[in-house]
This record gives sequence, C-alpha cells and structure tokens, in this order.
Amino acid sequence: MAKLKMKSVQIIALRQDRKRLLEHLQDSELMQIEKTGTCKKGYGKIDMTSQIQIFERNVNLSENALKILDRYSPEKKSILSAFSGRREIDPDEIGVIASHAGEVIDVCNRICELNKKIADNEAERIRIKTALAQLEPWKNLDIPINTQDTKTTAVFIGTIQKEYNEVSLSKALAGIAPKLDFDIEIEFAGEGLTCLVLFAPVAQRELAESTLRDIGFAKPITSGNLTPLAETKRLTEQKQKLSESSENAKKEIVSFADRRKKIKDTQDYFRIRADKYAVIGELWHSRNVFVITGYIPEEDCQKLERLCERVSSCYIEFGEADEEKAPVKLKNNRFAAPAQSIVNMYSPPSHYDIDPTPLLAFFFYFFFGMMFSDAGYGLLMVIGTALAIKIFKPDTQMKNSLKLFQYCGVSTFIWGLIFASFFGDAPATLYNYFTGGNITMKEIFPWPTIDPQKDALMLMIISIAFGLVHILVGMGCKFYVCLKHKDYGGAFFDTGLWMLMLAGFAVLAVGMAVGQTLIYIGAGIAIACAMGLVLTQGRHKKGFGKVIGGLASLYDITGYISDLLSYSRLLALGLTTGVMAQVFNMLSTMFGKSWFGIILLIIVFVIGHAINIGLNALGSYVHTMRLQYVEMFGKFYEGGGKEFKPFKLNSKYIKIKEDKSK
Repeated sequence: MAKLKMKSVQIIALRQDRKRLLEHLQDSELMQIEKTGTCKKGYGKIDMTSQIQIFERNVNLSENALKILDRYSPEKKSILSAFSGRREIDPDEIGVIASHAGEVIDVCNRICELNKKIADNEAERIRIKTALAQLEPWKNLDIPINTQDTKTTAVFIGTIQKEYNEVSLSKALAGIAPKLDFDIEIEFAGEGLTCLVLFAPVAQRELAESTLRDIGFAKPITSGNLTPLAETKRLTEQKQKLSESSENAKKEIVSFADRRKKIKDTQDYFRIRADKYAVIGELWHSRNVFVITGYIPEEDCQKLERLCERVSSCYIEFGEADEEKAPVKLKNNRFAAPAQSIVNMYSPPSHYDIDPTPLLAFFFYFFFGMMFSDAGYGLLMVIGTALAIKIFKPDTQMKNSLKLFQYCGVSTFIWGLIFASFFGDAPATLYNYFTGGNITMKEIFPWPTIDPQKDALMLMIISIAFGLVHILVGMGCKFYVCLKHKDYGGAFFDTGLWMLMLAGFAVLAVGMAVGQTLIYIGAGIAIACAMGLVLTQGRHKKGFGKVIGGLASLYDITGYISDLLSYSRLLALGLTTGVMAQVFNMLSTMFGKSWFGIILLIIVFVIGHAINIGLNALGSYVHTMRLQYVEMFGKFYEGGGKEFKPFKLNSKYIKIKEDKSK
C-alpha cells in the first residue's frame, strides 16, 4: 500500500519489429513512454504529422456520424447502461475492423453529407418562407414585380413606409409635382406599409422618380420574371420538394443505424492508430533500430523483459529514476484502491509525500456513513453496486467507483443501525399505520442506539472527537514524513508539540466531565507545549524575531479550533438525512387506509426516499471530500506529483481481451 518504486527504461529494438513491439506495449500498459530531447548522432525523428491528421480526421468524422445517427435514430439504452464497460474483442478482431475501415468511413462520409443536405434544405426553406412573406402583399399584382418600361410608359413598382389609399397618395404626389401625369394602383395598404404600381409617361420618368423618392418610395427586395401569384406557386412547390428531400435523407440516415457498432469499432481503431503514430513521431530512429525511453514500476521490469523477448530482438536497460521527475503510480489493496481516484482528483503525491490512500479510504468510508447514516439506504447501495458490478462488468475505473460507494454503503448501513434508522423510522411508522400501535424505533432495535434528534449534543461531541482523531492522524503523517526526510526539528517542534497540545486539550475536556485530576494533567500538557512552541517556532529568525515568531505561532490555535468545528457537519448531515426520511414517512401515511391511500403511500414513500437519497448522498460525498482535502490533507500533504500514464489503448468503445496464456 504505497507508491511503487519507478525505474527508468530504455529499449533499443530493430525497426522491422517496431509495429509489433509498440502494439504489445500498448496492449500491456506496462510503461510510460517519454519524449526525449536529444539523442546520439545518426538518429532522427520521423514526421508522422500527415498520418496522424488522417487518423484524427477519421476519428472526428466517425464521431460526427454517431452524433447524427443519435439525433435521427437514438440508440436504445437503459438507465443503467452507463455502468457497462467497453466491449471486449479478441486481438484478431482488430484486423477485421481494419479491413472494413474504408467501407465504414465511406458510410460516415455519406451520413455527414446527408446531414449537410438536410441543413442546406432547411436553410433554403427558411429563405423561401421569407420570400413568400415578402410576396404576400403583391398577390393581386398581375404583372411581374421586375416589369420594365415600355416605349411610352415608365413603370414604378415598390413600397412606401406609410399607409395610403389611392386618393391620399394621388394628393401627396400632386402636391409635390403638379405637372406629373400618372396612374396608380394600390396593391396593399396596411400596418404602416403601402405597396403600389405607378405608371407615367416615359418623358416624365425623372420627374416621377424624384417625386416618389420624396415620399419614401423604395423598390421591393423580391423580384422575378413571374407574376407574384405564379412565383408563390413555384416557391411553394420548391419548398415541398425540399421537405421531401430532407425526409428521404433522414430515412437514409436511419437506415445506417445498424452500422453504429461498426462505426464505434472503426473510430477506436483510428484512435488507437493515432496514439501509436504520435508515439512513433517522438522516438529516435536510425537506419536499422529505434529507441524507446520511459518509466516503469520496478515490479513490472521482468514482465517487460519477457514481453520484449517474445515479440522482438531488442536490448533493454533499466536505471534509477529521478524521484522529482518520475511519475507516481499508486498500488493499494482492495479496501483502499477505490479511493485512489479521490487522491488523484486532488493531486498525485509528490516524491516528498507518502501515499495517503489507505488513511483517506478509511476516513472517507467512515465519515460518509456517519453523514448518510441510514441502514436501508446503505443496504440499497451495497446491493445496487454489487449487481451493477456483476451484471455490467464495468471497466476498472467504473468498477473502482462502484466499489467506493459499496464500501460507503457498508459504513452507511452500520451507522444506520447505530442511529436506529432504516428508511428513517419506516418500520415503526408503517407498523403504527397498519396496527394503530405506538411503537418506536428504539423498541424495534435490540441494542442501544443513538437518536440524532434527542442526543444531538452528545453526537456533536462525538463528531468533534472524531475530527480530533482525524486531524491528529494527518499531523502524525506529517511527523512521519519529517522523520523520513531527517527534518527532526519539523517533526518534534513544528508537529509534535501541536499534537501534544491538542491531546492535552482533549484530556482537559474529558476532565471537565470526569474529574479535576484530568483537568490538571490536560492543562499541564497544553501549557508545557505552548511554552515549547514559544521557544521553538521562531528558531529560524534572528534576534528579537525569535520571541515574536514564537508568540505569534500560538495564534494558529484558532485555525485548529476552526478545523474541529468543521466536523459538526457530521452531525448536521446525519440529522438532515434522518429528519427528511421521517418527514416523507409521515407524509406517506396521511392518506388513510383505503386502497387509494395505500397506493399514495407507496408513491410518496418511493419518490420521497429517492429524493432524500439523491440529495443527501451527494451532500455526504461532497462534505466528506471536503474534510479529507482541507482538514486532513492540509496538515501533511503537498501533492503536485505526476500521475503514471502508461502507453495504452485509449479506446472509447472496445478493449482487447487479455491473452492469459502469455
């Protein structure tokens, strides 16, 4: 249960074995391949940019094709399908996928083309809809809107942004140009708009144009060689054809739904190839050999040697890795391993840190259970996660997440028994509902239990006591790390004295309830530690600064008090879970004992507890993480390490079955 010791590794192999060796390294996930800046004379790198771009373009193309398929023919998935892992395939299937890759990419291109056609058709339909709206006021016009002048008559067809009738418009035109001879037809008037046609002698064209301009005349946006009625009919027919074309395209897209699995496989095939070629582009090559450098856990060195001997003629050299540069790989037992994701979410440990996973796992499960604290909810978590693991066979990452909540469920179940909570007070409530009795949860459970509502003060003290233990464990880790790095002053003065002072305050607090002897002992320890802090905390300063630094360090006690009070959330969350459950139980029994009332009881009970589980499980998870990251990690953990990232198959949908015979 610790950080694995890392080794640097260099592999020199024949170029003819490059493809096979890299594929086996990618499949084995044994080593992390590093970029190398310089190499010996005679070596160079191969530019794989164009190949990688092709592979990535195919990945993006297939991804878009899947999104389009999901839009028009959604994949049927159950709510629980998220727990399913990647589909396992035999190594030989990769060759089959590769042989059909070109055909599948053609299908993806066709799907994307059809989607573009649908989008273009929709854009054209919008344009036609706009054009039809513009033609609507001209529907009674029996000549084309772009009608030109004749030899004797000037024709003006357009709009004025003001409502006129023929009389008012004639007066307006005559008032501006009394000598103008004209004839007008109003095609539409209303909503602050007038659509008109004006005829005037060709000789007066300039006068007519000037006069119309003065009253805001403008030519229409739409035009055409057909009459508005004929143009409307043509556009309507075109719009209908576009709709039919889009429907046919959608049907063709849906017809490719049975290719979804092949598209996913092909996408992963190109994703794997892109990763492999990206690595090839970073390796140094000579005419006959190539060089791989990276890191590997010491315990896997023999596995790597056996793999290389099996697939290639090569030379392997292991060396001591620089701790500051080497990545970090954690290895823990089944109990602690699910919590590694929480450590990495914060930050992998640096070379200076210890692996905090085992301690974090214990306290995470412990505090989560105390906050969620319902035996019924815990039982659901344990059974639900166990079934998900057994039925869906998820990937390692998802399996660890499910295991995390399974252990949290065990803790929740135990704390529920301590707090006498099984779906709140459901057993007592339902018994009293159907029998008319007056039984309580304490009477149902045959052992002493704690009632968070009635024993809130005691539970608050217990919560803070657990918090003190949690903080002292974190400080104990700091003490160990300082000793490990021979920082004895940091261990005994900066950490040890504070640990003893907090222990002294704890003894003093116990003494207030037990007797004066413990009060004197606790106070004596605290005072002695305070004096030690005043004398040692300014040791790195000069002159009078030593005294000031020592005295100022005592102010840190306020931070520890604040940290301890943070653990009151253990009481608050536990109380919230229980009270909400009781409220939903009470609501479910308010509808009487008729069949209708019993049906409502079941509905309210199920929905209410589902809400309670969702809200308080999330709250317990978030607040438990907060206690780990802030209260415990803040005492000893630096983080900032680089997580070990092996060269592996970064596939999304498939994984290759492990060959156990090798």
